[in-house]
Amino acid sequence: MAYKDLQDFMNTLEEKGLLMRISTRVSSNLEITEITDRVSKDNGPALLFENVEGSPYPVLINAFGSYERLNLALEVNALDDIGKSIEELIDMKSYLGLMNKVKAIPKVGRLAAVFPRKVLKAACQEVVEEEVDLSKLPVLKCWPEDGGPFMTLPLVITKDPESGIQNMGMYRLQVFDKNTTGMHWHLHKDGREIYEKYKKLGGKMPVAVALGCDPATIYSATAPLPAMIDEMMFSGFLRKWPLEIVKCKTSDIYVPANAEFILEGYVDICEELREEGPFGDHTGYYSLKDFYPVFHVTLITHKKKPVYPATVVGKPPMEDCYLGKATERIFLPLIKMQNPEIMDISFPLEGVFHNCVIVAIKKRFPGHAKKIMNALWGMGQMMYTKMIIVVDENINPHDYSTVAWKVFNNIDAKRDLVISEGPLDALDHASPMAHYGHRLGIDATKKWKTEGHHREWPGDIEMSEDIKEQVDRRWSEYGFK
Repeated sequence: MAYKDLQDFMNTLEEKGLLMRISTRVSSNLEITEITDRVSKDNGPALLFENVEGSPYPVLINAFGSYERLNLALEVNALDDIGKSIEELIDMKSYLGLMNKVKAIPKVGRLAAVFPRKVLKAACQEVVEEEVDLSKLPVLKCWPEDGGPFMTLPLVITKDPESGIQNMGMYRLQVFDKNTTGMHWHLHKDGREIYEKYKKLGGKMPVAVALGCDPATIYSATAPLPAMIDEMMFSGFLRKWPLEIVKCKTSDIYVPANAEFILEGYVDICEELREEGPFGDHTGYYSLKDFYPVFHVTLITHKKKPVYPATVVGKPPMEDCYLGKATERIFLPLIKMQNPEIMDISFPLEGVFHNCVIVAIKKRFPGHAKKIMNALWGMGQMMYTKMIIVVDENINPHDYSTVAWKVFNNIDAKRDLVISEGPLDALDHASPMAHYGHRLGIDATKKWKTEGHHREWPGDIEMSEDIKEQVDRRWSEYGFK
């Protein structure tokens, strides 16, 4: 059964011994970050800070910071289970023939849960605070050089003025004062595209921000979905239960009814951009100052006893890395649907989502690895990938030691390195130009004569099976346990 809300998930974590309550008085200015960073790096539990200086609200953090907690959050035994359900749903063989059609009924029935359900009353609107004061929220200043406190887990909801379709994305919000924040819309993000449409219309662009929803809804805001797929629908698919939504008090935007807090307001299209940042980002470096739109908060609603959600990003691995791993497993079937030669894929945590991807392929023709590189660079947010490493199908892309061995030994630099020029993530600091630069592809597959390698390619050193079986049988005789 889907989690009712964030606190329902929090209670589950506590029941399973995966949450630690901290009643000691702490500061949201750097102190919570340092505590959380140490716990996160030590594979520690989720944390609930119950006594935060200057705020009546507790802070929940590191709730998704392990594979176990992430599986609990998305209610699966393994993240691949979600990918498999998507794969079964889009596999046309499931619907051919009478018996297959009958068997497919439960799968198609699951789609009935994806559509959000509108309600008139919601927990997120139990308390209405017309006098806005963001300083009451325990917003974290995470790192010493940050430009100020940042909301790090906000679900920013906007509405396309042309199609009427809502978008929900996760964009950091730097708190400027009691009623304004920055709105960190990157150049390539859907929120930015909707903002550009409003610029043609002028006036004020309505915006709502949900803080603290059920885990599937929080994850959905980070998912790289096609523009036509509503994130709240995707949440319903993950939850296997419709997400209840309620209309904002001051706009036509609908927000998750189970949110802890809702910030309602607008972005004034005619207003000058404001300097935002620096911010200690998930790359492990500070993203630099830049100019972004200003979000004016005109109304805050919340539950009677809300919990403030937060995350800390910085040098990997941290909590956000596990959310990135969820994306890797959930969206693999969609990648394979367009590129069926892909056997598996891995985004190393140190690559912070899209700086590195390792791909195992079933190689069928000369230059196949290069075809895959270019195909991936042409797929949505995969265009940001700074390094793509391609290995043969018998190599486990999650076995980084073996992958490194193949890269270090299998390549000829002139033949096997591909430099591609194109878009890069706004957070990339290594490129001399913002948003644009060069990406590297490494073909670490076995080379064929048809690829110009006319020398004999040596085989991997492997012991014969009969000797391995013999040693297995006699292992204890050698004195090993």
